[in-house]
Order: sequence, then structure tokens, then C-alpha cells
Amino acid sequence: MLNKSRLLPAVLAATIAISVPIAAFAAPAAPAADNPVVKPAELKPLIEQADVRVLDIRAPKDYAAGHIPGAVNTPYAAYRGPADNAGALPAETRLTELLRQAGITADTRVIVAHAGNDHTDFGAAARVYWTLKVGGLTRLSILDGGTLGWKAAGGALDTAAPKIAPTAFTYHYNKAMIAETQELAAEVQAGKAPVLVDARPAAFFKGEQRVDAAARYGTLPGARSLDNAAFFNADDKTLRSADELQQAVRQAGLADKDAVSFCNTGHWAATDWFVLSEIAGNKRVKLYPQSVVEWSKTKLPMQNEPSRMTALMQDAKRSLKK
Repeated sequence: MLNKSRLLPAVLAATIAISVPIAAFAAPAAPAADNPVVKPAELKPLIEQADVRVLDIRAPKDYAAGHIPGAVNTPYAAYRGPADNAGALPAETRLTELLRQAGITADTRVIVAHAGNDHTDFGAAARVYWTLKVGGLTRLSILDGGTLGWKAAGGALDTAAPKIAPTAFTYHYNKAMIAETQELAAEVQAGKAPVLVDARPAAFFKGEQRVDAAARYGTLPGARSLDNAAFFNADDKTLRSADELQQAVRQAGLADKDAVSFCNTGHWAATDWFVLSEIAGNKRVKLYPQSVVEWSKTKLPMQNEPSRMTALMQDAKRSLKK
């Protein structure tokens, strides 16, 4: 689904410079104070603290093969909806049980560790981070570079699952932080929509590509393209520096505007939300979790939607690539 040859959006390419790779553990690093992004060198002293919990969101088999010491496995799929609408929000009872078994309380410092293969893995961590924040947790971070970054920086891996005492935590969605289809459609139709930010690669935005679960090609009316991949270093795994990202957001005119980040299923969009909200400090941005997959299944208008003939030709090409 990823197109590695895609170009960075012009507004970001002009403002973001390549930063240095992850520092090794040999380099001095002070423990991070609940920063939204934690480097491997910063994580090392944190994992010894009783109020810190690393959530490994990889598949159980990958977790079992080796994970950050003390990390608890809460697979990404547990935070997602069904295959035909993966962006759908899981039931509160399901997330309550998941987080209770992981030993999470309202005061826990949670650090989300993804696989670290590419920027899409970071998107999974960003979606989990967003889900946790929407559920009331406030001490949250993402491990930049994920488990692979930890290992590459000299971090040890463990195969033993820690013994965790369940908690009494209860998960509730803060609906004020969530963009929903009906409300967003009403704002679009009234001409009062926030800035709609399409986090997908340009081919999706232009109506040239779609995922199987989407009913139509195209993007939301009036949306602007801000490919989530542009926020990463040349390794396609680690985020660019906070200064670079903040400058990019300012240049894009999104530092203080009402905005909604979306993609196909609220995965890539979580990265855009994370950069805008958690790094650039725009607390007026929401995530549209069900995104284009749900919107395209309605009769709501779409921008850049190709003609029926063109769509059929594009579908035929998609079939040949499977």
C-alpha cells in the first residue's frame, strides 16, 4: 500500500531538514520528563521506574521472540475495529479490560513501543497514543524508532512476559476529541468545516488509489494534502526534530487553526494529529478515526473523485496487482 517513491509535500520539503539518527546508549541522555517522544537512550533509565509501563503493540509472536524488558504486549489489533472498518472505535469495555490487564492506572506513565520498521509502524503507535489520550490518560509517549531502534541502540531484549497485577482502571471516550462523520458532514455542508488534513500519500488524495475497504476514490471536500511520511527522517523510521516539525506546521498554517486529520482508517492520520497536537501544540486538532473508509460508503460528496469509467479502470489495475 505504501509508495516509497512518493515526493514530500512541497510545504514540508521546503521547511524540514534531515536530522541525525538515534543516539547510541553511550551518548549521555537525561530521562525524559513525560515528553511525547522518547529516544532509546532516554527510555533505558525509565523502564526501571515503578510508575512506567511500556506497551509493546506488536503481534504476540513478535513480542514473544524478544521485547523491551518489562514491556507488556497489547497488540495493535486490540485498539482497532473490524476488517471492513478498521478505524472504528473499539468498545469501552474492551479497552477497559485490555488496559486493566496491562496494569495501567490513570497515573501510569505509558510509553508505546511499535515495531520500528517504517513510518507506518509509527502511525500505529500514534493511533494507540491517541486512543489512550482520548480515554483520559495524560502521561504518554512514543518510543521513537520502536523496538528495532531500541535494539539498534544497544538495548537488551527479553523473552519473559512480566507478571502484572490487574488494576481497576475504567476507559471512557472523550467525544470532544473525536471527529465523527455526521458532525463533520454537517460542518462541510454548512461551509463551516475546520481545516481537513489528508495524511495519505498523494495518490490517495488525488483519487488515483484507494484501499479495498473504501467504496470510492478521492478525498474529503476542501481537504489539503499533508502526507504523514514527510514528518520522518531519511530512514523512514524516526521523527524529524521537534524544531523542524514545529516550523513545518507553522509554514503549513496549522499551528493554531481548528483542524481534523484523516486518512483511510485513522492510522496515518494519527501521525499528523500527533505532530500537530503533541509536538506543535495545536490542541484544536481532532482525529477522524473512521476517515475515508466510512465517508466513502455514504452519499456524501468527495473531492477528486474520478469518473465511473476511470474508477473501473483503476479497479482493474488494482486487481492485477493483487
